[in-house]
Amino acid sequence: MADSFNVKTEQVDDIPILLVQGKKIGVPELLDQFFLPHGNWQGTSFGWTTLIWLAHILSEGDHRLNQVEAWVEKRPHTLEISAGESVRALEWSDDRLGIVLDELANVEKWQAFEAELNHRTLRVYDLRPRRVRVDSTTASGYWTVTEDGLFQQGHSKDHRPDLPQLKVMISALDPMGMPVATQVVSGERADDKLYIPAIKQVSASLDEHGLLFVGDCKMAALGTRAFMQNSQDYYLCQLSEVQLPSETLETYLQPVWNGKQALTSIERVNTEGQLEKIAEGYEQNVSLRAEIDNKTITWTERRLIVRSFQYVRASQEGLHNRLAKAQSELLELNEHKQGKRQMQDRTSMQTAAEKILNHYRVAGLLKLNILDESTERHIRAYGDRPARTEIEHMLTLLTEIDDQAVQEAEHWLGWRVYAANQPQDILPLDKAILAYREEYLVERGFGRLKGKPMSLSPMYLQSDERATGLIHLLSIGLRILTLIEHQARQRLADLNQKLSGLYAGNPKRTTDRPTAEAMLQAFKGIYLSVVTLGEQVLYHVTPLSEVQGKILSLLNFPVHIYIQLVNNFPKPTSKMTEP
Repeated sequence: MADSFNVKTEQVDDIPILLVQGKKIGVPELLDQFFLPHGNWQGTSFGWTTLIWLAHILSEGDHRLNQVEAWVEKRPHTLEISAGESVRALEWSDDRLGIVLDELANVEKWQAFEAELNHRTLRVYDLRPRRVRVDSTTASGYWTVTEDGLFQQGHSKDHRPDLPQLKVMISALDPMGMPVATQVVSGERADDKLYIPAIKQVSASLDEHGLLFVGDCKMAALGTRAFMQNSQDYYLCQLSEVQLPSETLETYLQPVWNGKQALTSIERVNTEGQLEKIAEGYEQNVSLRAEIDNKTITWTERRLIVRSFQYVRASQEGLHNRLAKAQSELLELNEHKQGKRQMQDRTSMQTAAEKILNHYRVAGLLKLNILDESTERHIRAYGDRPARTEIEHMLTLLTEIDDQAVQEAEHWLGWRVYAANQPQDILPLDKAILAYREEYLVERGFGRLKGKPMSLSPMYLQSDERATGLIHLLSIGLRILTLIEHQARQRLADLNQKLSGLYAGNPKRTTDRPTAEAMLQAFKGIYLSVVTLGEQVLYHVTPLSEVQGKILSLLNFPVHIYIQLVNNFPKPTSKMTEP
């Protein structure tokens, strides 16, 4: 009788890295410590159930609950060896994962867990928090709006004002972009009211003051700035027209225009390694007063008046594009064609022209001249009607760019004013502007949340609690990605090296700033194979490539996390190896 033959294959990919990274900062341990599901919870621990689900999300880019059980069923040994716990696919059923989300939605438990996770992460990676970026984003979906629900109509950052949304406030640690505080609020809430609760949560979670909080103009409300000053924290934010009227800005710029105010150059190293001048500006101090908790506080605020060259170029291009579009639309008022209503009087044409100017924000930059031309129209005799001559009045609109007005408008372009209360010797002008320009770090985190890595949008959940729990879960995933990226980049910098082999079609291309996504993608195509021939069992895992070994070294992960999948394989009597 021929020996029985059986082959089983598991797709391993980046799963061991994701699980080891989560374990390194204590995710499963801390989840078990702070979240206690009801007594019917059995089998794989709550912490490892959650982390394995998160590995599925990060590896597959899919947060749907109904996709996880089948995924686990195809990878029992990989997950069991990596987690160190027995794995049964049914423990990742929809119902069980729903319990995970219900637990993670508990805000009190979540904040306690998040604080301890912060302390663990800072200790493991020897991080010294100094700067935190605070910003919000929205997640839209086809939800039902209820009076007190999380999903509401509001200003959409997804450009979908027709869809209900919720809002996510994230405070991220520089320079990594790692979230240290996550808040989920209803979608109609205005951003400016969310900053103080977020800052309070960061301070409580990190148990530290004296941090520099960086945010956009929505963080610049006077009450928010006063709160940070009173809390012995620092702020850096851009002032909008609400906080800084154009009249005040003019007083700042007039000395510059008159040549009486010297400007400091702001430089940074470009992608070619050369020092590049990107902006110029100066600063002055302003005394402020505000009421906080029924007491008056006063402080000196630094106003950083800065002109960005890139912003100037973009603004000039935008201005001239708007002028061209306005002129084109104004000329259409002169068209005479069938079906188009003609302007009958100067007032109507003037009103229509001003509407166009206001729409393109070019009022005062174009000279308008309306001509009322009279022409004779000769009408031949017809029947008993004699020939006659009629006088027709035709309005013509002429436009001309006011060069002097445009030149004056361009004087304003590119200027921004930032507010800061951190002393100049700690945060000089150039470093302040360079710090603010790294605001993309938190935006990049939002891109990861809503894009392929974590696929928050669209969200397939209807429950407020489970939507909150999912966002909390994904914020742990965002930590894992940022830590992988930070560790690799820091190690490359320490070694003064670059990493190659990440770019398809260009294996020699190198980078000293690899993304977590690119490094994890490099592990796609690793398989574990089990060949059973009678009583003989052979195990094989795809050999690691040079670039995969290099990435593991950068992350300070041993190659053993893959080799152990073979070394620790169960005996042939295991159900997995039965024919």
